[in-house]
Amino acid sequence: MAPIRMTYLALAIWGAVHPMYWFVRYMRETGTGLSGLIDAWYVNASTTGLTWDLTIAAIALTVWIVAETAKRKAWRNLIAIPAIFCIGVSCGLPLYLFLRTR
Repeated sequence: MAPIRMTYLALAIWGAVHPMYWFVRYMRETGTGLSGLIDAWYVNASTTGLTWDLTIAAIALTVWIVAETAKRKAWRNLIAIPAIFCIGVSCGLPLYLFLRTR
């Protein structure tokens, strides 16, 4: 495997594990579960702005993935879209780049 592909894969794994560690830690500490976590994303203007920043980036990335996948007919690459919205852009983007560079 090429070094760049290994880098993308490592970033995808890190982008899945590291944020989830903090999300799960927050949910355990507060006892509020997923709804409490989502509420925390809108607790002040700073977190709301960051939430919207990541949401817009996720939508732009999804549009790009769909367009490229349709052009290349590499349908398996669409697996990056659920990773974007269920885990985060920090996982979905490097995962897509890993899949795209094979």
